[in-house]
Amino acid sequence: MPKEITTFEDFIKHVIKLVFWVLLLIPFIVLPIYYFAYTVLGVNLLDIFALATTKPEEFIKFQLQLISTEPTRSLFLWTTFPGFTFAAVFSAILMAYVERKFVAKIQLRVGPQYAGRFEGVLQNFADLFKLLFKEITVPHSADKLIFWAVPFALMAVAGALLGLIPLSPSTYIANPSVGAIFVFAILGFSPIIVLLAGWASNSKYPLLGGLRALHQLVSYEIPMILSILGVVVLSGTLNLIGIVNAQGGVWYIILQPIGAAVFFIAALAELERIPFDLPEADSELVAGWQTEYSGMLFGTFILANYIRFYALSALFTIFFLGGWLGPPVIPPEAWFILKTVVVMIVGMLPRAIMGRIRIDVLLRTGWVKLMFLTFLNIFIAMVLVSLGLVHGGAG
Repeated sequence: MPKEITTFEDFIKHVIKLVFWVLLLIPFIVLPIYYFAYTVLGVNLLDIFALATTKPEEFIKFQLQLISTEPTRSLFLWTTFPGFTFAAVFSAILMAYVERKFVAKIQLRVGPQYAGRFEGVLQNFADLFKLLFKEITVPHSADKLIFWAVPFALMAVAGALLGLIPLSPSTYIANPSVGAIFVFAILGFSPIIVLLAGWASNSKYPLLGGLRALHQLVSYEIPMILSILGVVVLSGTLNLIGIVNAQGGVWYIILQPIGAAVFFIAALAELERIPFDLPEADSELVAGWQTEYSGMLFGTFILANYIRFYALSALFTIFFLGGWLGPPVIPPEAWFILKTVVVMIVGMLPRAIMGRIRIDVLLRTGWVKLMFLTFLNIFIAMVLVSLGLVHGGAG
């Protein structure tokens, strides 16, 4: 615990300590950043500061010019739009607020009245500041290295998914020719990370939650992968932009309704959202595999889960809703975000109206019912291509 400041002498010592750390950080952090920008990017940060304070219109033009050149453009895509900053603000702040209001309206709840003034919009910021300043506690017997690494590993999985999602034919971070395979290769790390979180905590509730999550994620990731095979058969490509372009005539949710339903259900199970929240069942396991995490480590899990929620909803939009395709009344990126918002809102609905299912029903649904539906969906896709009703090969 930090020492409480009760005297003027303590205040002076605290100020001197802050000055010491500032002077220490300047040569080790600030100067390397300055020289990196000057030597690699050819940018003088002092000139930029002067330009921003004296000529803001010139500063805006400079920013637009800077993000159009490499490697600054790649850095902008990864960190700002459509990368991590956009996804974090959009999903963890905007859509978290929408979910709270949406679920509260359905359940006829009033919601926060004091911390959440202006229709509860401040509640998310109150929760954010609470997590930022809350003490992080680590169990004495925990495997500390793995315990600390797990939240950031889950965040890395969420960030890697963002790198594969195109918002338009020209707005994307990476566009691999086998993007659909990369998506599921990245998602495959989730069960391992969750199990490590439960094991590293060295506590019975997190371990039970981790084992539940392992069984659940494995049993639903396989139907999720198979549900996309019908889309691949119809489009003739594993490239995500190619899959969207192949839906120029008709969206695949019309031709593949079974595959869309299986993917949507499996995505809810992947995110451990109601009714598939058994790994985090608060009435049984406190908070499941997240029980021993506190402060911003717990906040990292929340942020990563909301980013994955956005990423999986965006993938549903790509696979089944034609991605950014739509009338040219608004930009393609706006169409993509609008469709993704609709998918996310539909994904919030079970939280408001459904209860938690039993573990035996959950596993039977994943391994039996959804597997049967995926094979039926693949058969339908092959029939459509064989009859010439759909021509695969979007390129």
